[in-house]
Amino acid sequence: MRVVIAPDSYKDALAASDAAAAIAEGVKRGYANATTCLCPLGDGGEGTLEAILHASGAEPQQLDVKDALGRPTTARWGLIDQDGVSTAIIELAEAAGLQQLAPNERDARITTTYGVGELIRAALDHQIDHLILTLGGSATNDGGTGMLSALGARFLDSDGEELPPGGAALAHLAEIDLSALDPRLQQINIQAAVDVNNPLTGEQGASAVFGPQKGANESTVAELDRALQQLSTISQQVLGRDDSTVAGAGAAGGMGFAASAFLNAELRPGIELVTEVLNFEALLPDAQLVIVGEGSLDAQSLGGKTPVGAARLAKKHGIPCVALVGKLGDGWQGVHDEGITAAFALADGPASLEEVLPKTAAALADRAEEIIRLWRAAQEMSLSSSSPSSPS
Repeated sequence: MRVVIAPDSYKDALAASDAAAAIAEGVKRGYANATTCLCPLGDGGEGTLEAILHASGAEPQQLDVKDALGRPTTARWGLIDQDGVSTAIIELAEAAGLQQLAPNERDARITTTYGVGELIRAALDHQIDHLILTLGGSATNDGGTGMLSALGARFLDSDGEELPPGGAALAHLAEIDLSALDPRLQQINIQAAVDVNNPLTGEQGASAVFGPQKGANESTVAELDRALQQLSTISQQVLGRDDSTVAGAGAAGGMGFAASAFLNAELRPGIELVTEVLNFEALLPDAQLVIVGEGSLDAQSLGGKTPVGAARLAKKHGIPCVALVGKLGDGWQGVHDEGITAAFALADGPASLEEVLPKTAAALADRAEEIIRLWRAAQEMSLSSSSPSSPS
């Protein structure tokens, strides 16, 4: 029996690689002769960099940058050289991640993506050919202007003064000066992994949908949305096109917009890009079972979250897929149509989040063992019923 194990991270509990190892332990307990193939995944959110580095065997690079509030922090990024092509993987959350800020520090009016631009600049110094940006987990709503500022762009008010960092200041944007934007950006291929398809502004835009989790109340959401609309208007005047409605433009507080409009990046669903980079589909033809998972499974997972993205590929190859998740939320049953054969929550019974998180690895191993035990029993029954000596 060959089992492909491809979980995402379990937020605040386990990295994807640790989750895969725990599941593999349970598989072996259920069937010692099983062969396991571990392929941790990500969909562009936190942990995607770790998953890609784990699969490639590359060591992370480190750089001192500014965090979302402009404070010094150390961020990781990836550099992979393969077949003569040098690829940088930059995870926005490493430099401007929401999880890096305490709840009382989250203020989408002033947070900045400047540190992401510092990472990109460092990657360019390595003469890369290809850049992959992963845009999940941001604390920002600045439309990517912080990133662009670190790369040489200037965002000016009507007096010709540079705007302060953050999304709220963009309400006063009057001019964008791209004369000093790093020219090396035009010499490389850039792709951005997004895990949402929201536009830049409006009821489904970056501010309205994601602003509240970044500290924005109702009035702040309206303020930030107007500011991003101003960014869109001035950008269209400068670039001669409107990228604000591109699917994924609203990702990471408008970073998707900046990547598409100013970096000419291709925006792609994160799970599709990651499975392609990791050559995940090549692992499937000889597998009998795929096990996926992450912290939560619900109706929103159908938009292309990691478990569903991996399950769709398993379904393409006719392989059953089981999901092990921290929580089954509203509408999770829809995943059955996408290739997830069965889904199981990890909790043994009523418990607080604080009680559950430290037990995640053990729970994954236990659930995986039970799944394999059931699988073996079903296989043995099938063999028994198909034996010539067995009654029909």
